[in-house]
Amino acid sequence: MRALVSRLAWPGLLSLCIAGYWVGWQAGHAVLAFNLTYFGLALTLLLLERAMPYEQAWMESDGQLLNDIGHTALNKGIGQALAAMAAFAGAHAATPAAASGIWPSDWPLAAQVVLGLVVAEFGLYWAHRLAHEWPLAWRWHAVHHAVTKLWFVNTGRFHFLDSLWKTSFALALALLVGAPRDVVLWVLAITTYVGFLTHCNVDMRNGALTWVFNTPELHRWHHSRVPAEGNSNYGENLILWDMVFGTRYLPPHRPPVNVGCDDAVPTGFLAQLAYPFKGWGKRAEVAREGAD
Repeated sequence: MRALVSRLAWPGLLSLCIAGYWVGWQAGHAVLAFNLTYFGLALTLLLLERAMPYEQAWMESDGQLLNDIGHTALNKGIGQALAAMAAFAGAHAATPAAASGIWPSDWPLAAQVVLGLVVAEFGLYWAHRLAHEWPLAWRWHAVHHAVTKLWFVNTGRFHFLDSLWKTSFALALALLVGAPRDVVLWVLAITTYVGFLTHCNVDMRNGALTWVFNTPELHRWHHSRVPAEGNSNYGENLILWDMVFGTRYLPPHRPPVNVGCDDAVPTGFLAQLAYPFKGWGKRAEVAREGAD
């Protein structure tokens, strides 16, 4: 039974969330439907992590529960909201509720959402990859990679600058090609569901899905402390652009249990918020001393 559940859990839960959101969308209660599916998925993963954990060592507390919740509620939520408002404000003249430009508005909504995922994913991929390769951006992304275990609660543990960075990349591309607001909202909802499922500590076997979606099997390698392993699988929802740019990584053996990064990210919430700024300040000070 466990083997069957492990293979059906990922696609089954994602399908149920999308179906629930669709029902609410059709009934004119999209916000209510999203909240119900969001918290319903969280509760389901909480139970599954206890019933069939992928890694037993990750069941132990890492002392970061409140920090993880704080980053999720404050930084990721506000960061995405600000980025969305800024993007839509910039497209005010184009009436963001309607499609424009080269966007295929005559396609069925489902097909438009798939296209929206592909387009937004290109922005998410490069925002994520640059956060690993550009030292200034890594300062805020290290807050996410400092976790020493993976579970659904630290899915949204991002510095607010990280959220602004990634969301702005994705929305800018979507609006550039004229994606309507409905498609953007659908992409944001699906990204939230997939994020939960990708980060959870549940024994899931994804098989051929790892060639289409970013799954737990792929994302656990992304959190490896070894740069050659961790600098991979940058996709948020899809693994498409990782395949295009050669960064998909899924060897046949089990990923490391000792996840995290070597940066000295502080353990306190406020200190984590200040971490990127302090790092930039030190770099500026060193640069000034070198100039003198």
